[in-house]
Amino acid sequence: MSRPDKLEFTSPSGRRRVTPARFGPESRRERPLPQLIRNCVLDDEGQQCVQVRLSAADAARPAARALLDTEAGTALRLHRLLEDTEYAPLFPRVVGYEPDTAEPFLLYAAPRGLPAARTQVMAASDQQRFTRDLMLALCLLDGQGLVPRGLSPATVLWDGARVQLWGLEAVTGTGRPRAPWGRPPFCPPEQRRGEGLADPRDAVWSAAQVLYRLVTGRPGPADGPPADLADHRVLDRTLRRAFAPRAADRPTPAQLLDLVAPGSAARIRLTVPPDETRPHREAFEEALRLKRQSPPARSGADGTAAGPGAGEVLCPYCLENIRLDLSKLFVADETLQYRRKLDPSGITSLVSRHDAMRGAVQKCTANPSFPEHFIPVPYLTYGRPLTVAMVGQSSTGKSHLLTQMIAAVTDGGLEPFRLKWQSVNPEQHARFVRERVQPLRGGKVLDHTAALSDFARFVEALLITDARGQVRPVGFFDLGGEDLVRTDAALRFLLGVDALIFVVDPALALPLPQLDHVRERWGVEVNRDGDLAFGTVLDRLPKNGPYLDVPAAVVLGKADLLRFQPPVDRWLARPPATSLDPALVREESRDVYGLLRRHAGQAWLRPFDAIRRCTLHVASATGGQEAGGRYPAGAEPRRVLEPLLALLAMHGLIDVPGGAEALAVGEPPVIEAVPWEETDGSGGSGGEERQ
Repeated sequence: MSRPDKLEFTSPSGRRRVTPARFGPESRRERPLPQLIRNCVLDDEGQQCVQVRLSAADAARPAARALLDTEAGTALRLHRLLEDTEYAPLFPRVVGYEPDTAEPFLLYAAPRGLPAARTQVMAASDQQRFTRDLMLALCLLDGQGLVPRGLSPATVLWDGARVQLWGLEAVTGTGRPRAPWGRPPFCPPEQRRGEGLADPRDAVWSAAQVLYRLVTGRPGPADGPPADLADHRVLDRTLRRAFAPRAADRPTPAQLLDLVAPGSAARIRLTVPPDETRPHREAFEEALRLKRQSPPARSGADGTAAGPGAGEVLCPYCLENIRLDLSKLFVADETLQYRRKLDPSGITSLVSRHDAMRGAVQKCTANPSFPEHFIPVPYLTYGRPLTVAMVGQSSTGKSHLLTQMIAAVTDGGLEPFRLKWQSVNPEQHARFVRERVQPLRGGKVLDHTAALSDFARFVEALLITDARGQVRPVGFFDLGGEDLVRTDAALRFLLGVDALIFVVDPALALPLPQLDHVRERWGVEVNRDGDLAFGTVLDRLPKNGPYLDVPAAVVLGKADLLRFQPPVDRWLARPPATSLDPALVREESRDVYGLLRRHAGQAWLRPFDAIRRCTLHVASATGGQEAGGRYPAGAEPRRVLEPLLALLAMHGLIDVPGGAEALAVGEPPVIEAVPWEETDGSGGSGGEERQ
């Protein structure tokens, strides 16, 4: 063992622990995987552990970090589920973890037993217990929607009495696309070829191959049942169907478990703790039911929703109404300053004129007392822009999230949805990429930029072309709602907002112990009263009916802080969306609603309660936490585009099954009673109901 080093990590309970630690020699756990492994003694308690870690070079690779995150998330999930049950010894016991460091690591209690690969032939008296434990482990994983892809003699440990299943870095979710993993014959044929979707019965194949290897001392065939299976009566009776080449023809883990230990599958269901999220899911469904039964507000019915006049656009800087004025156009000079006037009347070629206008800006003089500012001409020539405003306190990470959201658009994230984009002004967009996107992607923490106005900072604008060929400018604003004052400019801006993104900072909202060290580092405390910016903006928006009708998304930002916390772990690990499934959007909304309602309180859900069409999402702009003004592994965004996709769908720019309305509030089930609307003519009274 080496001389003691100081080791700091988070325990499974969420508490920070600092202890001297001594380490033994290091080796690669399994080639070609990147994880390193070494024995470790925590000197504060004399606890013997195993450390699984990544070198700094491997940690810089997103794929390697994803493997360690998968392993940590699975180990912690099983720990929370099984800690006080008889099934806990079936999996490695996690002692601590530290994902946000240059060399991230996991700590486990010392393994129990030796890999089955070291056993030449298992005694007949051990085979039934081994089979039972292995199927118990697979049933428990199946109950959590998890499929262990890495099951092999190297990852199944045996101490003569109990099994312990390792290889948690290879776990995937049921229904996820299969990817090649493992070596034959232990990986099933479909997994080896990367075909179809992961199925719990994939692991049944792997378990059957491990058992065949332990019974016979040799590996089985890679594509079907062993030819001599009938010579091994117990194996033949229990596992013949497990060797079927197709997962659909194999038994489930529960069916095999009940074959070797009748009644055990039902006993597992009784032992596992009950679902504590059910009341919150029911509250979410009730909230949607009430929204469905409330008709959409009639925009402008009382005169409150009047925006700019015909041909006018709200200046994104001074927030005054302006219109295109060909006498006030400028183009950038050699120093990129707007000092050169443009007279488009002298340009006879339509192509040249269009190109010149696209790079031109108009000087806004609507408010002479406001600092000099210029508006890209395309922002004024495609009708009323769609205004998207980010809402939240200054520390919530809005700037990083919005930067990555726009970068995801310009990287082609909208293409699967048949949307195209162009910069409103090429020079301004190039400056945005140079000053915001590139530094953030390089791992630099962005500085806060000052706003020209007291409450709204214009960030960027894009031209979005939908599947029908219609072009619409989309302007993005960072809204400091806590600074809103009751001025005409503020009211005009809010009247013109088309979509809102409320950003929830988990450190401020969720009193979870694993966030305590983050709060201490940032010098913040949990706020049970919600984000002040949310309330200020919601109070200023014009209301017509029981709900506000501006489409909105609530985003649990900095979700990397909770990437091992259910249900965040489930959604943050999903790949970027390539289609919009309303059922999945509502499922994510339900899960985030339940998390906030259970731990943060109703104040943090005020946007969802106040706004009729509102979805909820998890997102991380950086994928990890900064250290010394930088992100050690670079900034890796996760699910940053999904909130914007939902808003674009609610505005009709993306077509979704059931329509934009169903995306946010759902479709009424058959048994849900919905009041008839009153009509001006005959046709029934308003008190009747339909089903």
